[in-house]
Amino acid sequence: MDAEIRRHFRFNFWVNLLDGGFFGFAFGFASLSTVLPLFIATMSDSAVLVGLVPAIHVVGWQLPQLFTAQRVQALNRFKPWVLFMTIHERIPFVFLSLVAWLSPTLGKTTTLWLSFFLLTWQGLGGGLTANAWQNMIGKIIPSEYRATFFGLQSAAANLLGSAGAALAGLILERLVFPGNFALCFLLASLMMGLSYFFISLTREPEHYVETNPRDTKAFWAEVRKILTCDKSFTWYLVGRILFQFSMMAFAFYMVYAVQERGMGKFEAGIMTSVLFITQVIANPLLGWLADRWKRQPVLELGALAVVLSALLAWFAPALSWFYLVMILTGIANTVFWAIGLAITLEFGQESQRPTYVGLANTLIAPAAALSPLVGGWLADQWGYPATFAASTCLGLIALAVLHFFVQSPERGQSITANSTSG
Repeated sequence: MDAEIRRHFRFNFWVNLLDGGFFGFAFGFASLSTVLPLFIATMSDSAVLVGLVPAIHVVGWQLPQLFTAQRVQALNRFKPWVLFMTIHERIPFVFLSLVAWLSPTLGKTTTLWLSFFLLTWQGLGGGLTANAWQNMIGKIIPSEYRATFFGLQSAAANLLGSAGAALAGLILERLVFPGNFALCFLLASLMMGLSYFFISLTREPEHYVETNPRDTKAFWAEVRKILTCDKSFTWYLVGRILFQFSMMAFAFYMVYAVQERGMGKFEAGIMTSVLFITQVIANPLLGWLADRWKRQPVLELGALAVVLSALLAWFAPALSWFYLVMILTGIANTVFWAIGLAITLEFGQESQRPTYVGLANTLIAPAAALSPLVGGWLADQWGYPATFAASTCLGLIALAVLHFFVQSPERGQSITANSTSG
């Protein structure tokens, strides 16, 4: 199978790169850090509700992954599952466009309920797709290219996403409500359709699976064994949980800049483009470093970027400082997502990969749910600087854990539960 995978490697590399690129283009028009929070902010002054936007997306993506792991382990091809489930993370944007257009008729309360229902559907659709998708990528992309691939795919997503964010800024600035938001969400759904076309072209060979797969009791016994015996992986999970909490301020940077510092919506769109462009550069660069050098310093760089971004947002004497805030945010996002995905795929044996992937995401979900809510609560009680201060402190703790307790597996040297128990 290895020979067949390498024969289709270039083709799979490019079609999945294009899938990621157009997926990112879609989220430029429906950005979780600007467009969607600003849409919610037109209907509510609550920072908690604004914080729910990224929380729902991240929790929806992370929470189901351990619970789908047993089913995913029994698949001899991951692609059919991916194609069926990913429809549910794409279709909601069509309905969100309709809800935005009808919002003056529906009223603020109904619009909020429908918007959060659609965001939940979209997030869970991503979560039901995610484990199989990561395992499909881990299967069709050789180990020595994974961090580079995830970096380049994220770069493509952010390059097109920056264009989408800039266009979204113009649409929000020049068109009146609700047509501006409705058009943004409609364009997002069209880009999602193009993304789906490219991922459907993936060439995935069948692989061997056990004829008598383990039952549910055996599966959960394996989960307990991994958490008990694979100490490096367990500390990696602790580090990711702290990292997730430290990023609580990210959802509020642009809302704070627009509502309290007087930034225009068009400039907010440009700031989002800066974030995307940073990730275009950081993703392939940090991915290459993780594949060719060491993963540990890259992890620590991400935590340090969180600390510096929160400090700069907290003490920024002028709006121009938020360009640097966005650059640091982009670096942190790159490490947590793209580099984190690649590192997770290196833990354990290949047959255990869906379980490791599930653990590395599902156990982070509570932190993903709580962190922006805590950040929003702090902002409501004491102002946005309180949220930035909390992110700074948690980022420093995450940095300490990653530095002193985590030993990330290097390429070709996966750490398994068996090897760490003795």
